[in-house]
Amino acid sequence: MSQQGDRPATTDDWWGRLYDESARDTGPAGTPDDTIDDRFDSAADTLGGGDDLPSARTYGHAVDAIAVADDEDDVGDDEDEGVGPATRPPAWWESPGGRPVTRTPAPAPESAPAPAPEPSVPTPAPVAPAPLTPRPRAPWEPPPAAFDPTDPATDPAADPTPPPTPPPTPPPAPPPAAPRDPRAADPRPPAPAPPPPPPAPAPAARISHVGDSPPTYEAEPTALPAADAEELDQLVADTVLDGARYGTYTLRAASLRGDSARYRGEPRRDALLTARFGAGPGALVLVAVATGARATEGAHLSAADACRWIGGAVGRSHSRLAEDIRAGRRGDLKSGLHRLTDRTYGKLRARAAELGRDPEEYTASLRCLLLSADPDCRTRVFFGVGGGGLFRLRDGAWQDLEPLVPEPSAIRGAPVVGYGSVPTGAGAATEQTPDGDRLTMDLEITKAPGPLVEEPVPPPPEPFRFRASVARPGDTLLLTSVGLAEPLRGVPALGDELAARWADGEPPGLATYLADVALRAKGYADDRTAVGVWEA
Repeated sequence: MSQQGDRPATTDDWWGRLYDESARDTGPAGTPDDTIDDRFDSAADTLGGGDDLPSARTYGHAVDAIAVADDEDDVGDDEDEGVGPATRPPAWWESPGGRPVTRTPAPAPESAPAPAPEPSVPTPAPVAPAPLTPRPRAPWEPPPAAFDPTDPATDPAADPTPPPTPPPTPPPAPPPAAPRDPRAADPRPPAPAPPPPPPAPAPAARISHVGDSPPTYEAEPTALPAADAEELDQLVADTVLDGARYGTYTLRAASLRGDSARYRGEPRRDALLTARFGAGPGALVLVAVATGARATEGAHLSAADACRWIGGAVGRSHSRLAEDIRAGRRGDLKSGLHRLTDRTYGKLRARAAELGRDPEEYTASLRCLLLSADPDCRTRVFFGVGGGGLFRLRDGAWQDLEPLVPEPSAIRGAPVVGYGSVPTGAGAATEQTPDGDRLTMDLEITKAPGPLVEEPVPPPPEPFRFRASVARPGDTLLLTSVGLAEPLRGVPALGDELAARWADGEPPGLATYLADVALRAKGYADDRTAVGVWEA
């Protein structure tokens, strides 16, 4: 132990040099940046030989972390002072034994690794001799740009020194072009896309009636027919819709209640039957349309019976009928269908007798179409009894195909022998006795005179109608009941409108076809039934 006034035994008289009167004042720094490095540099300058003392940045990880936490604006520019972490010798307190340790300066690396990109939150710097931690961003400096592999300015391996001024904001990028086929060999840019086509004109609004004014009745049903709890099977629907496609034709069929019946709550008097008998090319399609007598009770029942009985008769003979249609035997078809129709009306008269009604009350008009399912057969057969219509749309114009029937007043002929006829001519004297009794020509047997008819003879029944025609591609055949046949013949605008709607030759859908059939005309409020056949 030394006495007062004696010098210590060591040669490192740093204590005296620190408190010597010739040393500079180590008071507060003149700048606001008062960090550990600044204080150490001040102490080193006071002792002299600052180049021989280590920097505060070499103390280790803990000292550097404290410096960053104390002041985020610490620049720490040691390179400007000429002191680097690789050339400064370690201090005595860095040695484990507490004594100075002499180190050989390590050579400077050829290329220092690039610092890592600046994190958003300050993190401790790596232990020496790792590269220096980038300084925190000052408030007046712009934020660093996000890393972009195609932009060298954002590469972490580039020079970390920020440019003096931020780069100008690039203009917005144009929209990406259409992808180019990599197999294309033409390096020229693709041709500009053609301008879009002009918008198609809006379709014309579909009218609901023809003529100068709308019909009196409403277009939609308003009242239902009366029902009987014990005879619910006798009810008929307001509208029936059906369709099919066979061979070269498309079938559409619709039957709807008239405006008058909808208003009064009366049942639909028209009946519609669509049936297929057989299969394959030998199949036969029957469409039957019947209309009950006007202003009679149970008219819808007689129409339904007529359709059901003619359908049964055709179904039992469909093989022979289909063969005759494909072979074109019109004579056989006419006679055979005439017999089937007579049997149907015979059943109607028998049914009227069962109900205790007159045959004229329990009857119906009947019109039918026979269509073969064979694609090679284009013969279309129509037959029936009573009123209605048969039309064909060809080349945009309507043709009335209704078979001509002579008027009853135009029928001429001698009365049937034996019913009051008086023969004239040379053989008159030989056919009767002097008393006026008529004799047979061969047996000379006296025959009683004919019965005396007091009441007028009832009019003859409706004649049988038959027609067979060959369809052409693009034709439209239309079979209608009286409720649509009359306005088609009496209002030309109705036919013109339907011809315009069906001019393209394509069969309409079921809903569209129903709307076409329901096209109204003032003064015609009966039930409507229509069967359309579109030829491909």
